[in-house]
Order: sequence, then structure tokens, then C-alpha cells
Amino acid sequence: MAAICVFCASSRTLDKRWLDLAADTGAQLARRGHTLVSGGGCVGMMGALVNGARSAGGRTIGVIPQALVDLEVADLDSDELLVTDSMASRKILMIEKSDAFLALPGGLGTLDELFEVWTTATLALHHKPMVLVDTDGFYDPLLGWLRNLTDQAFLKPAGFDLLRSVDTVSSALDLIESHLT
Repeated sequence: MAAICVFCASSRTLDKRWLDLAADTGAQLARRGHTLVSGGGCVGMMGALVNGARSAGGRTIGVIPQALVDLEVADLDSDELLVTDSMASRKILMIEKSDAFLALPGGLGTLDELFEVWTTATLALHHKPMVLVDTDGFYDPLLGWLRNLTDQAFLKPAGFDLLRSVDTVSSALDLIESHLT
């Protein structure tokens, strides 16, 4: 099966529903036979994600910069924990290790990773599927702004269409799987 990279928040102060979404995402990935690639953290949604994957028998690969390892937030239980020298090299390695990308609700770090992957796809540096899980309309304001970029010719419609948006994790995985077969 595929190595699917999931971007999500690592905040320790999130509402339980977001942690549950992340845990369910990890479990669904594992039940479908996919390997989870994550940012290598053990806190917040990221921690719930990897725990969900492992609880369903999944394999996990974490990619984390040394600075975050030093803060003691590394997922030391990863099947494979790859330590990088910077956030930039972390993103490069995550792209290299993954067959597809799924973004859950998150903050600046999640958006940074998503936009890196999306930008490199618009430049045809990879052709890997990217899906945004827009649970409860979380990303609606952002998607509206991005549509406006397209309307104003700052983003080509074909580039906009590279990122697919769905409202459930199962729909996201179905979409990824249909693209990979």
C-alpha cells in the first residue's frame, strides 16, 4: 500500500474532537494497510494520529528536526524516526518518503507543510495526490481566499485543482487510493 503523509496540529491545548479526528485518521490509514508518515511528534493531534495508527497495527515513519527532538516532543515509538537538521530539510524528506498527502485541521505549521507540498506540485516537481480534510468547514475561509487568488490570476485553475478538498477522512482516503491505483 501507500505511504501517506498527514499534516496536522501539534498543539497541546486543542479541543478533544480534533484529537479524536486525528486518532481516527491514523486508525483508518492503518486498517487500509497504509504506512503513516508524520512530522515525528508525540503531542497534540500528531501524537493522537500516530497512536491511532499503532493501535490499529499500522506502521509509522516520523520525520522531525533535531531542535524538536531536543524539546522532547519526538515520537520515540515510531517504527522509523528520521531526524533532520532543519524544518526545511524535514519537509523535503517528508515529500520524498510519501506517496500522497492528507491535511487535517491545523495551524501555521500544517499550512506551511501543505503549501510546500502544493507549491512543488504546481511546479511539477511531484505528481502525488494532496487532499485537504475540511471537517466542519474548518478550511472554508482559506479555500475562499484561494479561489479568489485563482479569480485574480495569481493561481492558475489547474494549480488550484491539484489540491482536493473533502469533508471526511474516509472520503480523503478513497480519493487518494483512486489516484494511486
